[in-house]
Amino acid sequence: MDDWADFFSAPDDNSAAAVKGFSPRRAFKIVPVGIYDPADAAVEWEGLFTGDSPQELMRAGEPQVLTEVANDGCYVFVISERLQTLLATEDPLRLEDVARRWSRLRRTDGEFIEESEAVNHLAELASLARTATGQGARLYCSVR
Repeated sequence: MDDWADFFSAPDDNSAAAVKGFSPRRAFKIVPVGIYDPADAAVEWEGLFTGDSPQELMRAGEPQVLTEVANDGCYVFVISERLQTLLATEDPLRLEDVARRWSRLRRTDGEFIEESEAVNHLAELASLARTATGQGARLYCSVR
């Protein structure tokens, strides 16, 4: 995993937006983002779970950006409630299937994310989603 973006859980949008430009790891539980665009991945994962196209989800405003994207490229976005719920409640075999299909999708676009890495990563994100949901929190991503 790289150190340029992190998924994290926070109690509200204001708390999440406050980490813009910084790693949230000192304030919140995180899952580091790998070598992929996390905003694109969020809509790809939701599409793989639901059958909706990523383009359709993007036109609907997903993922929702909380902070203005500055010249430095830093921003914070929130994962859709639907994706958070899917991550938190899907059984491990379904999560593994989505992760493997996402790995293959990335490979067709010229990015190499090993299936085992994708499976482990989505399992970590699902665990974070379960924790966040249990605490009444939401999932976010800080890109810096």
